[in-house]
Amino acid sequence: MHRPPAMSDVAQVAGVSHQTVSRVLNGHPSVREATRERVLAAIVELGYRRNTTARALATRRSGTIGVVALSEPEFGPTSTFIAVESAAREAGYYVSFATLPPAQAEGVSRVLEHFLSQAVEGVIVIAPLASVSDALRPFAEQVPVVTIAAGTPAGQEFHPISVDQVLGARLATRHLIELGHREVVHLAGPQDWLDARERTIGWRSELAAAGLTAGDPILGDWSAARGYDVGRRLVAEGVPSAVFAANDQLALGLLRAFAEARLSVPGDVSVVGFDDIAGAANFIPPLTTVRQDFLTLGRRSIAMLLSAIAGEDLDHTPIPPSLIVRSSTAPAR
Repeated sequence: MHRPPAMSDVAQVAGVSHQTVSRVLNGHPSVREATRERVLAAIVELGYRRNTTARALATRRSGTIGVVALSEPEFGPTSTFIAVESAAREAGYYVSFATLPPAQAEGVSRVLEHFLSQAVEGVIVIAPLASVSDALRPFAEQVPVVTIAAGTPAGQEFHPISVDQVLGARLATRHLIELGHREVVHLAGPQDWLDARERTIGWRSELAAAGLTAGDPILGDWSAARGYDVGRRLVAEGVPSAVFAANDQLALGLLRAFAEARLSVPGDVSVVGFDDIAGAANFIPPLTTVRQDFLTLGRRSIAMLLSAIAGEDLDHTPIPPSLIVRSSTAPAR
């Protein structure tokens, strides 16, 4: 059985590059008319993706957007994808979805090439890693790209949107300061994640605004196991007055370690998390945490992408999170 024709076959028959075929499929204005006609003739001759491509070329609309996310099931990226997919359906779009292992962020180039071959109208990248941005730039000339990534300035290449991670960390830290805590330790997420970096910045900024010394954060991953290990270490070395954990899983591990050491939370140490995952209200004690509005994030990212497709002005204002106060925090001892 012969394989179906690929974009490379179209490029060979038309005597152009793979990138030129992608640009023709996506209606890029920089392609010369004679080149465009040659590519279209090759598409017809080979029957390359006849139905999808014909519709996209006739209407400049494929009705599909591409979404890239990390393959690890972290709460934030997973919740963001669900919100984006739901918002896309509400807007009348289908989603073509691909995942990337965090250690292979360079693979975003291959994924975007695949999306371009499907004539997607735009791409949303839910990959909050510092290494992703450079890989996106060559594709932003061919199709609008929205990145859901904190701390990324708006630029010509792609269009960032995020929940305000700095504000969330400041809300958590301010809550502890207002309760009288003067020693607020931060158990940070992995610093190659933009969200983790921004939360560390917010923690430092709020302490500095109160005239308090931040010290060095304790570096972690996103897992409850790491929170547990750090909690045991803090028990051995002397627990601080309060701990701000970069996510709720880290906070869960801390709570277990403190409970095993017969320390009272919040009597001996207050704990704040981040995300408000399902079940956070049923931790022992119920966890004070920062809630991210993923529903609004999904809708805003789709609205931004559609505005970028239409050539309209974009609003990059981050979405404010909210502090959810429960029983894991109390006035300093």
